[in-house]
Amino acid sequence: MEERNIVLRELMKLGPADIAEILEDLDQDQAADLVHRLFLRKAAAEPLGEMDPDDSAELVVHLDRKEASQILSRMDPDDAADLLLELPDDIQKELLSRLSRADAKILTNLLAYPPDSAGGLMSPEVVPLSLSMSAQDAINHLRKRVQEAETVYYAYAVDDDNHLLGVLSLRDVALADPNRSLRDLVIRDAVSVHVTSDAEDVANMFDKYNYYALPVVDDDNKLLGVITFDDIIDVIREEATEDIYGLASVPSEESVDTTWARSLVLRLPWLYVRLLTALAAALVVGLFEVTIAKVAALAVLMGIIAGQAGSAGMQTVTIITRGMALGELDRDLGWKLLGKETLLGVANGMLIGATVGLITYLWKGELLMGIAVFLAMTVNMIVAGASGVAIPVIVKKLGKDPALVSGIFLTTITDMLGFGLMFVIAMWLMPGI
Repeated sequence: MEERNIVLRELMKLGPADIAEILEDLDQDQAADLVHRLFLRKAAAEPLGEMDPDDSAELVVHLDRKEASQILSRMDPDDAADLLLELPDDIQKELLSRLSRADAKILTNLLAYPPDSAGGLMSPEVVPLSLSMSAQDAINHLRKRVQEAETVYYAYAVDDDNHLLGVLSLRDVALADPNRSLRDLVIRDAVSVHVTSDAEDVANMFDKYNYYALPVVDDDNKLLGVITFDDIIDVIREEATEDIYGLASVPSEESVDTTWARSLVLRLPWLYVRLLTALAAALVVGLFEVTIAKVAALAVLMGIIAGQAGSAGMQTVTIITRGMALGELDRDLGWKLLGKETLLGVANGMLIGATVGLITYLWKGELLMGIAVFLAMTVNMIVAGASGVAIPVIVKKLGKDPALVSGIFLTTITDMLGFGLMFVIAMWLMPGI
């Protein structure tokens, strides 16, 4: 017992993020026991807040309900709300019922917002200031309510009805003459985000303006809360993960800890979709079975043409998808990129097509077959470049994730076109085959 207490004392010297990492590496029974011991020392809330919500929720399920509710009350409201979202409805309701009326109301309000919105990201722990205060009054007020403040970078000025009037740099307030009015220090044209704004759009604002925090307002410009840069780091990481997974058609729910059975359920549908597209491409090949029997070399060459176009198209899709994720792509730029990628397709197609065509001629001694390969490669590379721009844009307009499905559509187009072009052009130039 004494040894376990020594280990716990050493553990308490670590930061919350380090403790959270240790909790994630333990099995559930060990982790739940450690959380209980941390709870007894009022040190469980911060580590749970640092964990992924689904992992912390799994731990909370195994805790005593009274203990779990007390931990929730000590967590930052935005972290507590994220955790509650991952719990079954019955446990969520039970824990909320055990909280004080004020805490339950705060969390219930946060749970009403979609998790991928500004409201789902924000913390309501913001201390508003009146412009009638002096700098010293503001400092005294903030000191009294320091535990309620989510950010130590800015303070926000409001009127009697809580309408946002502006932002105050705490550095300016601290260095100002104690008797100076906040009216002289406030920045009136404060940038804010609407409570319903998409989380990705909010992340783009942080990235563009290098903010540490942004106030969140409603339709009436009333101050509801604040979003800090640490919340946005999570969003950026999640969006990047989704894009990376999407390009390989891997569902974003999967991670390295996912069981093989769950991975099978998540991946198999997309593999079947890819199978259907492969069968469609194979059907095109089947239409030219007689031609392949006469000139077997065409079967080798068609794979090269389809593969090269697919690779070139995926380069374009990756660039366009990233541009969309960062909010860099507008209508005018989209048309410009379409022209650029089409031109690249022409250049790449002619250069690579000429190379493969020359190799074909040297291999088979058939000039017309080399020309057929050159033309098929050039046309397919042009289509791949244009499709790499058009497909993500169209998918986005349909309300789907471009990263998740663009690759499948692009591969289908380049495979079917690459196979078909090779045979059609060869049969046109070489009627005897």
